[in-house]
Amino acid sequence: MASGVEMEEDGTENKGSMWVLEQKLDQPMDEEAGRLKNMYREKKFSALLLLRLSFQSLGVVYGDLGTSPLYVFYNTFPHGISDPEDIIGALSLIIYSLTLIPLLKYVFIVCKANDNGQGGTFALYSLLCRHAKIKTLPNQHRTDEELTTYSRRKFHELSFAAKTKRWLEKFASRKNALLILVLVGTCMLIGDGILTPAISVLSAAGGIKVDHPKMSNDIVVVVAVVILIGVFSMQHYGTDKVGWLFAPIVLLWFLLIGGIGIFNVWKYDSSVLKAFSPVYIYRYLRRGGKGGWISLGGIMLSITGTEALFADLAHFPVSAIRLAFTVVVFPCLLSAYSGQAAYLMKNQDHVIDAFYRSIPDAIYWPVFVVATLAAIVASQATISATFSIIKQALALGCFPRVKVVHTSKKFLGQIYSPDINWILMILCIAVTAGFKNQSQIGNAYGTAVVIVMLVTTLLMTLVMLLVWHCHWIIVLIFTTFSLLVECTYFSAVLFKINQGGWVPLVIAAACLVIMYVWHYGTVKRYEFEMHSKVSMAWILGLGPSLGLVRVPGVGLIYTELASGVPHIFSHFITNLPAIHSVVVFVCVKYLPVYTVPEDERFLVKRIGPKNFHMFRCVARYGYKDLHKKDDEFEKKLFDNLFVYIRLESMMEECSDSDEYSLCGGHQKTEQSTDLLLRENNANSVDPTASSVESIIQVISPNHSTVMSSDQISSQTEIDEQEFLTKCMDAGVVHILGNTVVRARRGSNICKRVAINYIYAFLRKICRENSVIFNLPHESLLNVGQIFSV
Repeated sequence: MASGVEMEEDGTENKGSMWVLEQKLDQPMDEEAGRLKNMYREKKFSALLLLRLSFQSLGVVYGDLGTSPLYVFYNTFPHGISDPEDIIGALSLIIYSLTLIPLLKYVFIVCKANDNGQGGTFALYSLLCRHAKIKTLPNQHRTDEELTTYSRRKFHELSFAAKTKRWLEKFASRKNALLILVLVGTCMLIGDGILTPAISVLSAAGGIKVDHPKMSNDIVVVVAVVILIGVFSMQHYGTDKVGWLFAPIVLLWFLLIGGIGIFNVWKYDSSVLKAFSPVYIYRYLRRGGKGGWISLGGIMLSITGTEALFADLAHFPVSAIRLAFTVVVFPCLLSAYSGQAAYLMKNQDHVIDAFYRSIPDAIYWPVFVVATLAAIVASQATISATFSIIKQALALGCFPRVKVVHTSKKFLGQIYSPDINWILMILCIAVTAGFKNQSQIGNAYGTAVVIVMLVTTLLMTLVMLLVWHCHWIIVLIFTTFSLLVECTYFSAVLFKINQGGWVPLVIAAACLVIMYVWHYGTVKRYEFEMHSKVSMAWILGLGPSLGLVRVPGVGLIYTELASGVPHIFSHFITNLPAIHSVVVFVCVKYLPVYTVPEDERFLVKRIGPKNFHMFRCVARYGYKDLHKKDDEFEKKLFDNLFVYIRLESMMEECSDSDEYSLCGGHQKTEQSTDLLLRENNANSVDPTASSVESIIQVISPNHSTVMSSDQISSQTEIDEQEFLTKCMDAGVVHILGNTVVRARRGSNICKRVAINYIYAFLRKICRENSVIFNLPHESLLNVGQIFSV
């Protein structure tokens, strides 16, 4: 049981050194451990539930990919079509892009690299963090690896994977470079969350002008903005309810565009099916020259939404997403693009409104309504993905604290962040109203998508080596083919940076500065607290009363340290003449795992002798976990504390009681104090120290009867539990450090700007820890102090 795990401090003085945990109890049996691990693997779903989830995934995951036919051909040929053969060449590029990237790469390979069902850039990063020591925030320890959800594979020291691991771990600059790569991918995905709603909704609303050519473009923009406000206002209902609402719309959309595509191929020109031959790709690029190469930026929009597919894995199982793509999405998209190409073969001058022009007149307005609704769904896909990836970044210390709400009791991955939601809405409306042109928004969109894909490819290379242990030749083939396709597209979008492609770069740069500065400030603050922590010798020198008045009650002191006494404690007792009868140092830490099981969440230890009544509790969370409300968290914390006291007493009963005697009590006390003064660098707590302290508290010097060890231990356990209960009844106070971080004098200009201005501003506007931890204001105490880093 995790509650009975005892923790010892690490006396090493290395920069960023971490605490040492040692389990005092027997390890669980192999059979039991195996059963626990199987609980957290992806469940095998029944056929009916799999169909239901596949149906729901259409409404959340595939809206973005499914609405691409609205604008692909227009963005590919913004200046018109000069040769009918170009249409077949463009269709051939679309067909093979859809086959190679979404189908083969993402659905069948990248989705397999999920972290227990979690997708996205940070899920890949968390996988890598478990297989190599590359996490830049030094708050991990080897005991965390014993969690049942901390799954990883081992490899031979002479293998290529081991060499790659050592190469990554050797220098801090390589770890930072990998972190920046992950942050770049994350920032571009956030850019997708802004640009997707803008281009999808604006393209759908543009169908009004096809039937009313004299209508002003400003009216279309106003309609798009109204729709966008409605989309973002619905987010608080959660993706479970939104999925049920949107899934029928998207299914109807795919069936409509697939059916219309087949009809157009039959009606206009079935020769476009020649595009399934890759020969036409070569002819298209050779004939088009630089113009053909630049048009690849438009072709690439046919695979937008693929990265959202991976990031939205947290909402649905991989098997459901694969089934929906292969059965519904892929064939309907191929039919839709083939039908548009067939229509354009006969109507080349209609390329601007190719989608709406190709719709049969009899069903034009029904399709327009469904298209508008599908564009709303497309927005949902990237908005949901943005929420998921920001939650992961938040848990791994790479994003300022924002409110996260879990919207489904069944599926923990379905979340909503009101702060992020309204920021996305404002930026999305600004892009829509600012450009008023889907061509420029398309250029911006393509830039963001291709950069995210490149980041995923590079991270997948490391995952295949360190996690899957693939042979380097297989890794080389995957990386080469992926980079060949994606770099080709990347070179094409570079030509469009001055035509709107700069937008995601600006958005990503702003997000990157925010995320990296926040992470940098967090690491520096943690390192400062590690090196300014109070020594155990100082605490012991204060005596049992800590040199102060011990008032009734329990003081929960929140700290980021999982070892040592934090500087906030010495600052508190130096300025106030009293401290609570029971003191518990609480550390809430996030690990690079998707979840921490409830029975393994808390680690408890005692600090100093028993009569000090000081404890430490480490609460461990995964990036998918939600920190529960205060009363629930507090109850579980004290339950684990009581269990720890009972287990500690049982352990003492197992010790050799014959060596203890009343006469030797003083000598043993000195020995235990000496051990504690050395800051408990041993691998386990000395049971002698705890037992002797208990004997001294129970036996009066004037008492003439010597109690047995079992009686003393049992009586001590009862007394301490009663004492703790009385203190809890007297009241629980939550003590938080309200720290101000400043750059040291003499720091370079970059560090001063980052810490004194950007980081300070972010801490000021983001949510306070008291809000994140749901702490009641009536029992909250903030202790202010200034850190120089």
